Amino acid sequence: MSSDFYETLTKLAHQIHQSTHFSELLPKLEPEILELFDCERLTIYQRQKNSHEIISRYKSGQEIKEIRVPIGPQSVAGYVAFSQNSVRIEDPYDAEALSAIHPKLKFAARFDRQSNFITNNMLVVPIIFNDLILGVIQLINRQNAPSFTDEDEAKAVELATFLAHKFRYDLGGTNTPFEYLVHRRLITEPQLDKYEEQCKSYVDLIRRLIEDAHLAPEDIGKSLELYYQVRHITANTPLKPHPLNQQLNDSYKKKHHIIILANPEMSPIVVMAEPANATLLLEIENATGLSTYELCVALPDDILTLLGESPENSDSGGQLGEIVNEISEDSLEFERDEEEHLTEDAPTVVRLVNRILADGKALDASDIHIDPGKGSAPTKVRMRIDGVCQDIIEIPASHHNATIARIKIIAKLDIAEKRLPQDGKFATRLGRNIVEVRVATIPTVFGEGVVMRILASGGAMPFDALNLSPNNHTTLLKLIEKPHGILLVVGPTGSGKTTTLHAVLGQLNTPDKKIWTAEDPVEITQPGLQQVQMNNKIGFDFKTALRAFLRADPDIILIGEMRDRETAHAGVEASLTGHLVLSTLHTNSAPETITRLLDLGLDPVNFSDACLGILAQRLIRTLCKKCKQPYQASSIEVDFIKRQYGERYLAELNLDDTTTLYKAVGCDVCSHTGYKGRTGIHELLKMTPTLRSLIYKNAPIAELKLQCLTDGMRTLSQDGVLKVLKGDTDFAQLQQITSSDEQS
Repeated sequence: MSSDFYETLTKLAHQIHQSTHFSELLPKLEPEILELFDCERLTIYQRQKNSHEIISRYKSGQEIKEIRVPIGPQSVAGYVAFSQNSVRIEDPYDAEALSAIHPKLKFAARFDRQSNFITNNMLVVPIIFNDLILGVIQLINRQNAPSFTDEDEAKAVELATFLAHKFRYDLGGTNTPFEYLVHRRLITEPQLDKYEEQCKSYVDLIRRLIEDAHLAPEDIGKSLELYYQVRHITANTPLKPHPLNQQLNDSYKKKHHIIILANPEMSPIVVMAEPANATLLLEIENATGLSTYELCVALPDDILTLLGESPENSDSGGQLGEIVNEISEDSLEFERDEEEHLTEDAPTVVRLVNRILADGKALDASDIHIDPGKGSAPTKVRMRIDGVCQDIIEIPASHHNATIARIKIIAKLDIAEKRLPQDGKFATRLGRNIVEVRVATIPTVFGEGVVMRILASGGAMPFDALNLSPNNHTTLLKLIEKPHGILLVVGPTGSGKTTTLHAVLGQLNTPDKKIWTAEDPVEITQPGLQQVQMNNKIGFDFKTALRAFLRADPDIILIGEMRDRETAHAGVEASLTGHLVLSTLHTNSAPETITRLLDLGLDPVNFSDACLGILAQRLIRTLCKKCKQPYQASSIEVDFIKRQYGERYLAELNLDDTTTLYKAVGCDVCSHTGYKGRTGIHELLKMTPTLRSLIYKNAPIAELKLQCLTDGMRTLSQDGVLKVLKGDTDFAQLQQITSSDEQS
């Protein structure tokens, strides 16, 4: 594009932004724009506030007239606004060519007939700001050329960009869906960024803003209304569903959070959680035949309420149940000896596996178990949610083999091998995220069983969200300030060790530090880290990666796990040579980690000199914030708490005769379990000179533990007591974690 074009465009942009009302300015600019694009006619449509139409205003004599075009595929300008894609049409009277663009697309020839004008060709470009349609530029009849060119389209897009900023200002909109909340100081920008990083989807983010950030749904609705420029509808609206609402499948409406309501005149109102989703709107129009309607926005849970669905249970298997019911009906049509004809690529089987994975992710399950039944007994699908296995649904035995085969295919396992265990993994898109799933198949006497582990994905948890006790929080922050040394996070599989380490790295991750991580697998990603995936099949393991990192000028190194003596030895050596090393180990307590590493053959002097501290942790179920109830602890419970915390430390607790605890009740939010989510309990061993001297002498673990307590460490059980008194969890959960850790 020439400099003359940009010079003219800049002049036009200046006039546009200086104007108060664009519709009054357009007649003055029209000749210049026509000359700029060498065309015969120009129409600029503008989106109106809280409307699903675009409008062009023009002067006829002394009268201002309007052309209103619904946003939809029934007209060329409406289609461009709807699809948010530019189109070039060489002959608008060619119905076949228009149909190839969209089956419903028609050219409004009546305007040509009314004005004795012939439209030969068209270039129509959307005016978009932040994915929101604000208007349309329509150029007609390219002069001195058979049709509009790629360069013409590029120029029109540039003009549309300038107009988008003007139109956005006219509408009084916002840049992002939640900008209004920041502007009103209901939430800070860093807080909003944190929630956006942690949430898996737009729906999840809205729920977190209500539940965790305690924002009022009315404020979030107002923010969405300003951003999407459509009216906000709540669950309390007196409007009833439109008859066309029945033409959409119930599971489809729940999945995509949409409903069609009727206004008092029985005109349709399409209510969506994301009104800018043009693809979804097109599907709705095709399914219902809608052409004109009002578009509105509503919070996802309000839409579910209008649909007659409990929001909290909407993702927990409704669609899965429908698929299984469909399978059950199909299975009645054939006998057991015909089951082998059912293949792993049958549509119902593919949908079933996809739905199981989607529901597992929606429920925040860590593992999905598919367990075969005996004979004709159904296959059970169970999910581990918040550390507890829960029955989700049953699959008819007739579909067991095909379901297992489907999972093995996507995990690239041998579907013919049913006698030996197999391990694999695959990545799949669940919602807006790519999620990695590990698969283990195990042959049982009733058939093959499968366990799928949904690996964590997304960004790091903020350090403050680890829920460390004040003492542990302060101590750990001081430890990671050290320029070199080794810090270990220990605990059983699934206790959140990697999450904790990445929270620590998030605290350390500054531009002046070079950080390398070796992980298997890489689950959590952070900008600024150099993260490396292990591949044991080619010999690229932790010890190999560690040796390579030491040649790559690191400041901080994370080693996923110290699995063997070589890795542990290399980690200690790296920490002694001026690097901060973070790693994990599978041990039950912090003091026990010391003896485990010494048993691996590490030199006691080198290890104790290198070690900064050891953080042991477990995950414990937390009470549902919506329904937990306070009560006065009984004398039995208080005595138990005293025993677990230890008589010599009781002054730290400030216990009295009216100690308040909390109990699980159950509500729709927590699926009537009384628990929602998990939090960590920790014990943090800090290396001290006295403890170091005991390690030099290979002191027994009991002596090491006693010294750690003297130095200020509090055990997992003691930290569990603090979480109970704080109201994070209940007495029953405390009893479960303290059975193996009695205080002396």
